[in-house]
Amino acid sequence: MRIDLRSDTLTLPTSGMKEAMQNAALGDDVYGEDPGVNQLEKKVAAMFGMEAALFCPTGTMTNQLAIRVHTQPGDEVICDKLSHIYLYEGGGIALNAFASVRPLDGDRGRITAQMVEDSINNPDDVHQPVTSLVSLENTVNKGGGSIYDFEEIKKIKEVCVRKGLILHLDGARLFNALVETDQQPEDYGHVFDSISICLSKGLGCPVGSLLIGTSTVIAKAKRFRKVMGGGWRQAGGLAAAGNYALDHHIALLKEDHRRAKEIGRILSQNSYVKNVYPVETNIVLAELSEVMESVDFVAKLKELDVHCVSFGKYLVRFVTHLDFTDQHLEELAQRLKF
Repeated sequence: MRIDLRSDTLTLPTSGMKEAMQNAALGDDVYGEDPGVNQLEKKVAAMFGMEAALFCPTGTMTNQLAIRVHTQPGDEVICDKLSHIYLYEGGGIALNAFASVRPLDGDRGRITAQMVEDSINNPDDVHQPVTSLVSLENTVNKGGGSIYDFEEIKKIKEVCVRKGLILHLDGARLFNALVETDQQPEDYGHVFDSISICLSKGLGCPVGSLLIGTSTVIAKAKRFRKVMGGGWRQAGGLAAAGNYALDHHIALLKEDHRRAKEIGRILSQNSYVKNVYPVETNIVLAELSEVMESVDFVAKLKELDVHCVSFGKYLVRFVTHLDFTDQHLEELAQRLKF
């Protein structure tokens, strides 16, 4: 039995999702004529109480489109130093938006309102870039699936309003946070100027993310999407997967979280593990004892047909997902005993 916990992007469409994809009506989305894409964009915008949404191939694209729309060349973006937009999007902020970054040292990827306020440049100082955008990530991948305190998010919003800044959310795994908290999608739509959500992680779609915002923001993003080569043609099959996932897969994220917590417990009982980060959602980060580096640990598990990733010299990541079952969990517990 292969156990693949490298990422929640590894999921395959469920039978119900494949049937929805097979039966999808198709049209040319560049002309705005794909009914499935139109339905998905309207559905997600309504879900978050926002005006419009734009279906894109990846979360990197939706994040980069938001940054491009919200900034001018030479501006500065505030984010945590562990942010996906800073670490894992190929330097896109510099390449696409010609903006610089002020990375902050938060708590497992989560920054505070005070940190934001202390990092805003003086707009009258010609020596400094103009601070224009704050970007948060929830949950934080590099923080081990950590969840933001929504009250702190509201405080950050207050700073942004007072200082005239835009607030963007990289919500690639936002639904993982939502199923563990009291917040609803509309709560996030009320606070953020734009939100990126991913369908191809915990929700199990083969591909796809959406950028959500005002009609003006989305119209600008659609133009830049075209420039980036992101225009769809007959994308209704992919949109059908997204519509199906939003209707059927959100509640299943709780099971991913339950299994992740059990993996954390199992790992913590082994002598080769020094520490396990708090497991809040579907990501488990384990810090190894210094007798073994993460690349060696990953290689050893690969021999046992268990697959995870190195996240630092002594740090490894496991991510539960739709295709990781209780049977896989039981087998994993045995293979981790070495």
